[in-house]
Amino acid sequence: MNQLGKSDLYISPVAFGCMSLGENQKANTDMLLKAADHGINFFDTADLYQKGLNEAYVGEALKPIRKQVVIATKAGNQWRADGSVWDWNPSKDYILKCAEQSLKRLKTDYIDLYQLHGGTIDDPIDETIEAFEQLKQQGKIRWYGISSIRPNVIREYIERANIVSVMMQYSLLDHRPEESVLDLLGAHQISVISRGAIAQGLLTGKTAVSYLQYTESEVARAAKAVAGIAREIGVSSLDVALRYIWSHPAVATAALGIRTPAQLDEAIDAGKTARGLTEIQRQRLRGSVRDFHYELHR
Repeated sequence: MNQLGKSDLYISPVAFGCMSLGENQKANTDMLLKAADHGINFFDTADLYQKGLNEAYVGEALKPIRKQVVIATKAGNQWRADGSVWDWNPSKDYILKCAEQSLKRLKTDYIDLYQLHGGTIDDPIDETIEAFEQLKQQGKIRWYGISSIRPNVIREYIERANIVSVMMQYSLLDHRPEESVLDLLGAHQISVISRGAIAQGLLTGKTAVSYLQYTESEVARAAKAVAGIAREIGVSSLDVALRYIWSHPAVATAALGIRTPAQLDEAIDAGKTARGLTEIQRQRLRGSVRDFHYELHR
């Protein structure tokens, strides 16, 4: 288990990303409980997913083992009345309201990690922080963090808030956080919750297509490098893709979107031997892709 920032939360190196869950409660419950039985104790959802149903599925499934697991959810995106699209709303009143609704759907009286689901440099950041601090003082949340890939937003929260984590996209094919963000967070003892570690499956066997700034052939080259190291050390490509991000000490866990029992089994297996790569192996992987940096929100 890895400590999440300066918090008293200790979480598994693989997290169950609940966004991909379907609408069959029994199937969801079976997978969530199996994950917990096999060492995955961190479950990440959001009020945005399935318009709140995702939280309800998670809450119902984990209710019998609530004290044994760490539940994270997110707020800040507000569905319009017609349900067609959502708008960004980081206001204090809205976040406080969202927390109450999430607590009910999750069937719990506290949220272990409450996260701002996005953010811009033009937000009323102090007001947003006030909401999270109030919820913490009330005991409705234990700790809070943000979900963001914007360096300028991340810096503001590092400086002004008591965040313990930042969820961000990070993989071999999106190594932008390596430029400065990962080291900055590590220096402040703020943990990274990585998402997108396998780049939509492109690093673990899915047919190559263009991804972000990379062409189809460049993606194929990266996947080949991952597969090569996997063969050498006798593990799966999923293992290697995860070991790449686990190699940075700021990364506490990799949130994997799990939809099927087979995907769950793969995640459980990877979590059993969680470790980083050697520096030589890591450099081989990095050498398989062009440098990639954030262009906006710096």
